[in-house]
Amino acid sequence: MQHAPLRVLVVGATGGTGRAALDALLRAGHEVTAFSRHADRLPAQPRLRRVSGDATNPADVESAVQGQDAVLVTLGISESPLRVRLLGSRRTPLSVRSTGTRTVIEAMRRHGVDRLVVLSSYGVGETRRKLRLVDRLVFQLLLKPQIRDTERQEAEVRRSGLEWVIAQPVHLTDDEDAAPPFLSSDGVARRFKVARRQVADALAGWIQGSEFVGRSVAVSG
Repeated sequence: MQHAPLRVLVVGATGGTGRAALDALLRAGHEVTAFSRHADRLPAQPRLRRVSGDATNPADVESAVQGQDAVLVTLGISESPLRVRLLGSRRTPLSVRSTGTRTVIEAMRRHGVDRLVVLSSYGVGETRRKLRLVDRLVFQLLLKPQIRDTERQEAEVRRSGLEWVIAQPVHLTDDEDAAPPFLSSDGVARRFKVARRQVADALAGWIQGSEFVGRSVAVSG
């Protein structure tokens, strides 16, 4: 079914997956607002509005959410995981995913925006027991603070009362694979890597339609 173009806000738009999602949404014909602390660094494009702001600042988020039809959250920490584990994050709060997502949800409720798509991680929640041993060790030894915050983020989404979809991709790569990804609401992964472009196409598709509303979806290659 062909859907009408929407006005879509991408929060965390300058990260790797955020930028890929921008491209996917623009290819689909949507009007996109890119929101991040450094949105002005993105190249100008037709149907793209760039808004610089902090996802944990309610005033910044409020103005960005107003007038949107859907919101896509791709927040995360781009710094070295080893540095973050040993010294803490230098530029981004460790709670950026949960705090930023909660701020977005509150603004969406105030402005009557219902559709929320959120980028999480495979291995959070029910998919934790499906992780390979090596991934469990990495989560425990290297990514524990980020995973803890992602768990809080998912909890915020699940109790939001919105039309939400949670994406749980496996290991992300920068490959140019444009094949459709393998999607599973049962937590099954076909391979343990997936291209950002594949994930972005799925994220862009979920801002409309109802197949996965109210569910978390494993995304693999």
